[in-house]
Amino acid sequence: MLLQLNISDFALIKHLDIAFQPGLNIISGETGAGKSIIINAMNLILGGRASGDLIRTGATEARVDALFSLLPEGHMAALLKKFDIPFDGELLIRRSLFRAGRNSISINGSIATLQMLSTLGDLLISISGQHEHQRLLKQDHHLSLLDDFGGLAPIRQAMAAVFNDHQAVFGKIRQLHEEITKVQERQELARFQMDEIERARILPDEDVLLDKEKKRLENAEELIETVSGVYHRLYEMEDSILSSIFECAKRLEKAAQIDDRLEEIAKAISHNRIRLEDHAMSLRDIQGTIEMDPGRLETVQERLELLTRLKRKYGPSLADVLAFREGLTTAMEDLDEKRGRLIDLEERLAFLEKEMKATALDLSAKRRKIAIGLEQEMEKELGDLSMPDTLFRVQFRNVDHPAPSPEEILPLLRSDGFDQVEFMLSPNVGEPLKPLAKIASGGELSRIMLALKSILARSGSVEAVIFDEVDAGIGGATAEVVGEKLQALARFHQILCITHLPQIASKAQTHFQVKKQVIDGRTQTLIAELTEKERVEEIARLLAGREITPQALAHAREMMR
Repeated sequence: MLLQLNISDFALIKHLDIAFQPGLNIISGETGAGKSIIINAMNLILGGRASGDLIRTGATEARVDALFSLLPEGHMAALLKKFDIPFDGELLIRRSLFRAGRNSISINGSIATLQMLSTLGDLLISISGQHEHQRLLKQDHHLSLLDDFGGLAPIRQAMAAVFNDHQAVFGKIRQLHEEITKVQERQELARFQMDEIERARILPDEDVLLDKEKKRLENAEELIETVSGVYHRLYEMEDSILSSIFECAKRLEKAAQIDDRLEEIAKAISHNRIRLEDHAMSLRDIQGTIEMDPGRLETVQERLELLTRLKRKYGPSLADVLAFREGLTTAMEDLDEKRGRLIDLEERLAFLEKEMKATALDLSAKRRKIAIGLEQEMEKELGDLSMPDTLFRVQFRNVDHPAPSPEEILPLLRSDGFDQVEFMLSPNVGEPLKPLAKIASGGELSRIMLALKSILARSGSVEAVIFDEVDAGIGGATAEVVGEKLQALARFHQILCITHLPQIASKAQTHFQVKKQVIDGRTQTLIAELTEKERVEEIARLLAGREITPQALAHAREMMR
């Protein structure tokens, strides 16, 4: 049951705290007062789409909190345990929207995802509004309603699971066939490419090393002249640089005995002289390794040209060329492994096809049985809702054939089986059955939806049911009957109903009024629970309009009695 709904900075709402009660909760108010805003806020709590446009002008964040009281055991408790969310019988859902486009969700203080929220929302509240009325006109929605009535969710889920497994295996088989065909087509080319790369005997970074060697060979004469000259100037000349530095260091060491400030400078010069001498020795060693070998230069150039051709064919770098070779090797080795996997997958596919057909046939047989029960209950409910003698039928696609043969099933299968059903209606005696979309008026559609909700709610596990605009297209005695139907349904579930009709509003156990008010120069939507006296006045307003007469007040009191 929904205990509390708090809304802050959402559309025209600055802040609302709504405490709902068990039974029938009625929400009324003038058109445009903001009743739909409250429904939109509830949709957010159930995992509906969020948009920054919903944040109140001037605010940076909109927030909706909902507190539910639930049974400590059952499917909801199991789901919360699966999601690792603490639960002790109360469920607090908070959803925040931010102007920057982000939104956050928490359930009992734990961070949650939108998918988790949507899964829980389906078990918390069922909203029946104009959008769902339109869904009722769509044939695709009728099959799920039939399954909900018959409690076929487990077998339908089993059907979806085996169907999805079948599709996944079928996709893998198709991909394997494509891979095997490609490998077979490329075998000859692959062998040539592998031989070409392996003959080259490529070493890691060989092209980089050869390129450096090529530059040395091409500039060997200049290198020898430079290295030899610098070494000679540093070390071998009579007045070499190192000799001069040595002399300078000795003189400073002697002077430091007179002025100790020169001691550190003398040490630094001596130290640098030793380092410079090491560098001179390195130049001498390098001088001996520089080659002037035209034959070696030609060999290096030819090797670089070969490596360049390979890189141009198989990759921008030698690493890519080697990786390409490994890929060819793996592909060749994988061919036998792929063929073995293909055999296993084809056996698995045959097993899944058999299981899928059996599940689909079982599901279809159960649907055809429960369809009779739904037809009977719908006709009874519609009769109670001032649609006597209405015929309601669940029409299967193949009316003349109970079900296709096993050989015909496979192309027809979907994740929900192979059945296609459509709800047919004849509201007038002697008229043929026609699809809902072609025959139901607005008022009839509202009553059909209410009848379905009444039937499904009695057997369903949803905690609360919201009816938005259930009174569309009806009035008078029919509205009185709809109010009684909602009142009866409230014995099974908490009902929240938005209405403009006094006949329905008078049946409330708790009555809220929504209104708009200008506060500090800003329009705000407000909601308040009505006292007994205020309820009389609100029902009188629904009866008489803006000018509430004594007769309207008297009529309102009579309706409430």
